[in-house]
Amino acid sequence: MLKILFLLFSGLKFGKLLTTGGTMLISLVVYAFIYGWKYAAGFIALLFVHEMGHFIAARQRGLNVGAPTFIPFLGAWIEMKDMPHDAETEAYVGLGGPLLGTLGALACYFLARDMDHSGKWLLAVAYAGFFLNLFNLIPLSPLDGGRITAVLSPRLWLLGVPVMGFLLWRNPLNPVLILIAIMAIPQVMKAWRFKADDPAHAGYYVASAETRLTYATAYIGLLAFLAVMTHDVHEMLALVR
Repeated sequence: MLKILFLLFSGLKFGKLLTTGGTMLISLVVYAFIYGWKYAAGFIALLFVHEMGHFIAARQRGLNVGAPTFIPFLGAWIEMKDMPHDAETEAYVGLGGPLLGTLGALACYFLARDMDHSGKWLLAVAYAGFFLNLFNLIPLSPLDGGRITAVLSPRLWLLGVPVMGFLLWRNPLNPVLILIAIMAIPQVMKAWRFKADDPAHAGYYVASAETRLTYATAYIGLLAFLAVMTHDVHEMLALVR
């Protein structure tokens, strides 16, 4: 049913707008049925903010990108009509989503703190935002962390393999994790075979030491901040319950 509605929205006039709005509405209905409309609305809003971070970053670098598309339980994505021409641009676009998404989650967190017990749903939304942005920073392509660390070295994707393996061990039937793991296999093979002095990589992965240091600092700093906030908000929710 969802696939039929998606195709319908895509084929209508103003298809781009309706695809974004329509798939967002479908996700809202599905999540609201399971979690309640307040949480559903907040969660989808954070997904939108995250994807708009990628959208804005891509446009800043002159790339042609489409508006976000949503699929329940798989999240959202923007269509990259123009691919980055080097690893630094890819890292810039990849960092835009978690960075703006973290700010959105932080806004929910501060709003929830100013509310009484009735604001528990907003704290839960903040937790989801922190956790999902943290998950996205796993250094494994096609996640954002893989796109960011590519400017340092694709070999860093190998560090994401045990992390994903642990998550799959804890959640062996999670379809999202299984899908990401399958998509990551060719990227892991690419990282295993990667040689920095290969002329085929010279144009794409070349970056100055200053550029690499800047992205490494931003990546580690954001990763640490999200880890702390995810833990702290999880503890706060446990106390509220």
